[in-house]
Amino acid sequence: MTKIAGAPISWGVCEVPAWGRVLEAEQVLGEMASLGLAATELGPPDYLPSDPAALKALLAEHDLSLVGGFLAVVLHDPPQVPSTVEEAERVAALLAAAGAGVLVLAAATGLDGYDERPELSDEQWRTLIQTSAKIADIAAAHGLRTVLHPHVGTHVERTAEVERFLADSELPLCLDTGHLLIGGTDPVDLARRHPDRIGHVHLKDVRAEIADRVRGGELGYTAAVQQGIYVPLGDGDVDVEALVTLLREAGYTGWFVLEQDTALGDGSPADTPVLDTARSLAHLNKIIGKG
Repeated sequence: MTKIAGAPISWGVCEVPAWGRVLEAEQVLGEMASLGLAATELGPPDYLPSDPAALKALLAEHDLSLVGGFLAVVLHDPPQVPSTVEEAERVAALLAAAGAGVLVLAAATGLDGYDERPELSDEQWRTLIQTSAKIADIAAAHGLRTVLHPHVGTHVERTAEVERFLADSELPLCLDTGHLLIGGTDPVDLARRHPDRIGHVHLKDVRAEIADRVRGGELGYTAAVQQGIYVPLGDGDVDVEALVTLLREAGYTGWFVLEQDTALGDGSPADTPVLDTARSLAHLNKIIGKG
C-alpha cells in the first residue's frame, strides 16, 4: 500500500520571516484528515507542540501519525557545530517520542530565508559532510533514519552539489521534486541513476518558467512562491507520473509527502490549500491506480 502524507507548508506554514499568513494547527490537521491523509510532517519549529505527549494527543485527535520533520541547520561552520548538534538531538528526541521515522536534514546557510547563498570552501564542505554524519548517528540512536534534503537557498541545491554530496556522504536523499528542478536537477533522472539513495520523497509540481527565473537569479525564492511557482500535481512541468512509477518499480516503500509550498496573503482564500491538496491527492491516486 502506498503511504501518502501531508505537510504544513502546503497550508502556508513556514519558518521564514514575513512568509505569509499562518493558519491554526487545528484547521491544518483537520483538513489533512478530511482528505484521508494518514500522516503529516512536523512543520517548522514549535508550530506543533514541542512536548511529545501533547503532540501525540493532538495528532491522535485527527487520526494522524507523524512521518518525520524538517531540520534546516548550519552544518558547515565549526563554531556552530555544537549548537547544531544540540538542536538535532532535541528534534530527534521529539520525533522519535511522537512515533516518527525520519529526520529530514537541510544544509542551512545561517541566513534568514532562502534567497541568498554564499559559496563554501572545500574545508567548509568537509565540515558539512562530517556534521551531517554526526547528526545521522544521533538520529539513529533514537531509531530514526536521516535523509539530506537538497533545497533552494541551502548549500546543497544545484546539480553539482547534489552529486558531490552523493559521492562524499553515505546519507540517502529526500527527493523533493520541486527543489531539485529549481536547482537544475531532473528528479526523474536522479531517481533513475540513484534509486538506492532515495530515502524519502516530497512530491511537488513546479512551473518551469518561474523556476528558470529563480535559477537565473532574476527572482527570489520567497517571491517565486508568492507568484505561484508551485501548483497542484499534474498542473506543472514535473513528470510526476514517470517519477512515481519509477520509484515504485525500484522498490521504494517510503512515504510520498504532498508538498505544495504556499504563501498565503491576507486576502488569500483560506480554503485554497485544502482544495489544491485534494487535487494533488487525486492526481497521485490516479497514477497509483494505473500501477
